[in-house]
Amino acid sequence: MKTIQFREAIAEAMSEEMRRDETVYLMGEEVAEYNGAYKASKGMLDEFGPERVIDTPISELGFAGIGIGSAMNGNRPIVEFMTFNFSLVGIDQIINNAAKMRQMSGGQFNIPIVFRGPTASAGQLAATHSQAFESWYANTPGLKVIVPSNPYDAKGLLKAAIRDDDPVIFMESEQMYGDKGEVPQEEYVLPIGKADIKREGEDVTIVSFGKIIKEAYKAAEELEKEDISVEIIDLRTIRPMDHETILNSVKKTNRLIILEEAWPFGNVSTEITYQVQLQAFDYLDAPIIKLNTADTPAPYAPNLLAEWLPNSQDVIKAVKKVLYK
Repeated sequence: MKTIQFREAIAEAMSEEMRRDETVYLMGEEVAEYNGAYKASKGMLDEFGPERVIDTPISELGFAGIGIGSAMNGNRPIVEFMTFNFSLVGIDQIINNAAKMRQMSGGQFNIPIVFRGPTASAGQLAATHSQAFESWYANTPGLKVIVPSNPYDAKGLLKAAIRDDDPVIFMESEQMYGDKGEVPQEEYVLPIGKADIKREGEDVTIVSFGKIIKEAYKAAEELEKEDISVEIIDLRTIRPMDHETILNSVKKTNRLIILEEAWPFGNVSTEITYQVQLQAFDYLDAPIIKLNTADTPAPYAPNLLAEWLPNSQDVIKAVKKVLYK
């Protein structure tokens, strides 16, 4: 094993796949000359040249469409959005073309394309740059949605996404690019659609994903001092969702908390809640609790932002509520 940063895991995944398959290339704003806005493509221009690591104009609608057309013609583009907030400019191409082309062409066209970049809040970036879009894209048939929380998962899942014959939304976090973690020296690929039990527990299940899962880890460590055993499931893939792992855990612990950095209305937590009450209602000893951001645009002031986001203390209170109510 070796220890690398999240951004290095992303760069390694892309570089290894580009060496393996000459139809894979990267395009986006500042991915080439600047080594990526977050240095997640550092060194790739030097190795692969400007025909495979391509700086684009500030035109998400344009280069999203170019990538889709390229995928229809046999390539495997990786399209980087500097932030998924900017993907809204190109969302017509993603939803109405990438997601639907296979069905609308009667299976004549696969769209093997990856759209990747940061999602959710990243500090004081104001309301229009602090939005979580996982549930938006997961709502669309034809798209796969991945949100890793650590370098190991990021590398293995990005390699799988690049090899997939369907369009994949791969969401990262600006606040995780410097996170370090162990990854194998040898090549590995992780399956899309399989959650991971990050921590075994007996008393309560917490389901989360992305950078907010760190708050679950903090809470679990504190609760362990009170002999409360927490099981933490990292979804990793939002669509397709691994219902089986969640249900099996709930059947063991009989309690469920879902921690998600997103607005509370119609989000990923809502879907999990529905599936669990549908398939494991009789196993629940307490109501399911969803922990989300406040139902407002993200504030700019740091003290308000801290209140807006769910945190480890919120998790601890929720655990005690489902245990002792």
